[in-house]
Amino acid sequence: MTTPPCPPGSRLPWFVRPAARAWTCAPVPADVRAFHAGLPGYAPTPLVELPAIATQLGVGRAFVKDESTRMGLAAFKVLGASWAVHQVLSRHPAGAELLLVTASDGNHGRAVARMARLSGQRAHVVVPSGVHPVAIAAIAAEGARVTEVAGTYDDAVRRAAEVAREASAVLVQDTAWPGYEQVPGWIVEGYSTLFAEVDAQLAGAGAAGPGLVVVPAGVGSLAQAAVTHYRSHPGESAPALLSVEPESAAGVLASLAQGELVSVPTGATIMAGLNCGTPSMLAWPYLREGLDGALAVTDADSIAAAHELAGHGIPAGPCGAAALAGALAALTGEGAGARRAALAIGAETTVVLLSTEGAAANPVPDALG
Repeated sequence: MTTPPCPPGSRLPWFVRPAARAWTCAPVPADVRAFHAGLPGYAPTPLVELPAIATQLGVGRAFVKDESTRMGLAAFKVLGASWAVHQVLSRHPAGAELLLVTASDGNHGRAVARMARLSGQRAHVVVPSGVHPVAIAAIAAEGARVTEVAGTYDDAVRRAAEVAREASAVLVQDTAWPGYEQVPGWIVEGYSTLFAEVDAQLAGAGAAGPGLVVVPAGVGSLAQAAVTHYRSHPGESAPALLSVEPESAAGVLASLAQGELVSVPTGATIMAGLNCGTPSMLAWPYLREGLDGALAVTDADSIAAAHELAGHGIPAGPCGAAALAGALAALTGEGAGARRAALAIGAETTVVLLSTEGAAANPVPDALG
């Protein structure tokens, strides 16, 4: 079953497809988490239980995966960047000098720059207009060259691909297009460690597997990783997977609603890391078949959610807070009964919210304006 982006009688743009829980796919390589465990500074990020949020959402238990401390970079992106850079370097002669190139709204670029520095390589990061100066400074502090283009994230990706044509340059991008799939695939594999940690942490808390996992979506690579993890174990109880985007850049939602990969124009949003108008070609089949739901939230929703999480001791940036904003939009308010039924959410459900970045990566304003 699918619903249009704005069902009659509801102002919430959303999509639902319960049949997704029956879809299956192949798992990621088994050695990814062991690789991460060997990196300097690696430790599982906290999975914080918040009973007050569970009450608000009308569910049994609610947990927030807090990525604000991920290896000192305040975002989950280093999991994918580290595995991809490892794979790239392993395919070049020892001692080869490479230029690692990427486009980024902030966190992915800093992660690639960090891995380049640790590997003795150079990095060049292209950023679109509107990236917070704090994020740009953090990338530059890793020793990377930063180029800002007057345009969107998609414009930055095109510019990075041009730079990567230089001799000894390698593109380490987290979105795919025809002819460029291998590196984005490695990045998605790297994100699998986050979900393996969640499994272990839920078990340690005496919680059953999640009934709902809420994932902020930019180009859709983290959502692809969520689908891969939770849809690669046939026979187990499969959770509902819900993606959340800014209303001004809801490419995943638009693609799901139209049943084909589409691009949407993007506007300004404080959720800079999600300000992507074109979903990854590599992610699209997984999103189309494996996501139960998708919706879009406003900047005001994200700001309110970030401040609420801060009150519980979780320093979420706007992108990380989008998960809570999306859960509140889906499970409460006008039309919530139909959405809860479609996602199979009940009073005993365990919900996991992925807070993908800390406020240090992308500061949260007090209010809009």
